[in-house]
Amino acid sequence: MKIKPIIGIVSKHIEVENKRQDGLIRDEVKNAIFDNGGIAIGILSPDREVNFVPDGQDSWSAYLTQKQKDEIISQIKLCDGIILQGGKDSDKYESWIAKYTFEHDIPTLGICAGQNAMIRGLGGTTKKVQNTAKHSQMWVEEVHPIFINKESKFYEIVKCDMMMVNSRHKKTIDNPTSNYKIAAVCDDGYYDVLEAPNKKFNIAVRFHPESLYRTHEEHNAIFKALIKACRK
Repeated sequence: MKIKPIIGIVSKHIEVENKRQDGLIRDEVKNAIFDNGGIAIGILSPDREVNFVPDGQDSWSAYLTQKQKDEIISQIKLCDGIILQGGKDSDKYESWIAKYTFEHDIPTLGICAGQNAMIRGLGGTTKKVQNTAKHSQMWVEEVHPIFINKESKFYEIVKCDMMMVNSRHKKTIDNPTSNYKIAAVCDDGYYDVLEAPNKKFNIAVRFHPESLYRTHEEHNAIFKALIKACRK
């Protein structure tokens, strides 16, 4: 029996009607893993409270106790790779996970808010986009093109120098730090794809490939490449 790689999807810790906290894993994300030959499991917050991180670069770093860190690490060690999901806000533990997977060279894909978490985890900062009417379109499949650096790992994955993406976000990266290289920008100059060139697979995208992977092969190629990196 062929062993399938296990991809841990970091749950979004959210408040529901200000009455309780829940962990959210989006079906589109886990489906993209199962459909491409992986096994999806959840990475859950050990905290009872939601603690959103603001745009400041270092506001999350002293948040977790050692016991909570150990509980997260125990979950990560069950996995061959990690996905940090998109969403309106990010809990502080997501940036800590991003830093941990970077330092231990665990294949990692960040999507939208997951891109924010990855960049904050290495000391970078985020900012609000100036034209939210364009970039916060929830149900439009193709909003704008991105232009891909032919010298990037991302170009090797999608095999094109331009592709159309969706766009449903209100924040973008301000300072990506020297740990990440720009792999693709949108027509407004925002960093749509950032990658760590010296890691097995450490790629952060601004758009949502999980919403397009069934109909756009270049988006599905991102999940294929993550799972391939996890098999090695």
